[in-house]
Amino acid sequence: MKTYEEYKSSEIEWIGEIPTDWDVKKIKWMTSIKRGASPRPIDDPKYFDEDGEYAWVRIADVSNAGMYLEQTTQKMSELGASLSVKREPGDIFVSIAGTVGKPCITNIKCCIHDGFVYFPDYKGDKKYFYYIFESGAPYKGLGKMGTQLNLNTETIGSIKIPDIPSSLQTKIGLFIDGKVHEIDTLLDLKQKQIEKLEQQRQSIITEAVTKGLNPNVKMKDSGVEWIGEVPELWEVSKLKNLFILQRGHDLTHEEFNEGEIPVYASNGIMGYHNTITTKGPNVTVGRSGSVGKVNYVETDFWAHNTCIYVKDNKKNNMKYIYYILKSLDMSNLSTQTAVPTLDRKNIQNSNFVYTVDIEEQREIALYLDRKLAQIDTTVNLIDMQLKKLKEYRQALIYEAVTGKIDVRDMELD
Repeated sequence: MKTYEEYKSSEIEWIGEIPTDWDVKKIKWMTSIKRGASPRPIDDPKYFDEDGEYAWVRIADVSNAGMYLEQTTQKMSELGASLSVKREPGDIFVSIAGTVGKPCITNIKCCIHDGFVYFPDYKGDKKYFYYIFESGAPYKGLGKMGTQLNLNTETIGSIKIPDIPSSLQTKIGLFIDGKVHEIDTLLDLKQKQIEKLEQQRQSIITEAVTKGLNPNVKMKDSGVEWIGEVPELWEVSKLKNLFILQRGHDLTHEEFNEGEIPVYASNGIMGYHNTITTKGPNVTVGRSGSVGKVNYVETDFWAHNTCIYVKDNKKNNMKYIYYILKSLDMSNLSTQTAVPTLDRKNIQNSNFVYTVDIEEQREIALYLDRKLAQIDTTVNLIDMQLKKLKEYRQALIYEAVTGKIDVRDMELD
């Protein structure tokens, strides 16, 4: 892409060199920076009204939004709005709590709390200002983008950014819009490819653990509507007749990292211990936290109380049990509460089909290992492509807002 003919040092680490006719200025010299506010206690229903004029913005609303905030889950009553900070369509604000450093331009009337800062006097192009923050680069030296940044009105105000005419800001914003749209279209396509592969993975697992591998075997009605027919010699009963599940064990904070034995929690390894509770290979299922996440564990380990594991496998093939558990819809087996929890008894009492033939179990497990390895290879390749596209997206935004790309003569849609 075209660059400027001459550059000079900005003397600002995150900006680097800038075109010779550009300047830099602290944000607080361009606008005041103020924090939002919220009524207390925030969970009092008198502050909310589903027919209210102003939406209530939570950090999650901004985290899930793109450039523009289009909707939120709640609206404020007149009283609630009067005790918060109202923002109008076109206003920009940045999160300084939760997902820290995320910018957003609102397309709706809304109220923001003190987890956001806003810029009431900013006169430049809002889209260009958005992309400055979206690049993530201004936070260099302040911590990592996300939860580790330490931002407030002073740190935001002290950030130096390019000081250029609004007309050029607008042109840079439009240039980035076009390029980002192209990249986001590709990202969306790649993400949908992964979703289809994951669906294919689940279908292959379910087909193998409910139908077996022999297409010519004599079948019988399972009596389970969604399963249909199954091999004649397979069992149709509760899973507890095939294997038993055990809840993991409590562990104090002081006991972590005292040894070399991995401690498996709901989402995988969370530390190390010097004691073995469970011989490998085994299977863990997230009981709380990452509810329903199934892990196959090759080695001996300590099973944490946030997961459950197979206690008595009756010499069944453990990988086969892993695939049976992977085929289950755990959302139907967990408590439907604010903090979902998976009860091992709900799994054990589920009606399912299975073979007790150890050799057949082994063959099914090996078949699924091979088939899913092919899908894993493809998914990993697409994941790498996604990562590179996201890196390119970020780099392009950065280079455009800091003048590494000359857009002055570019024709923009």
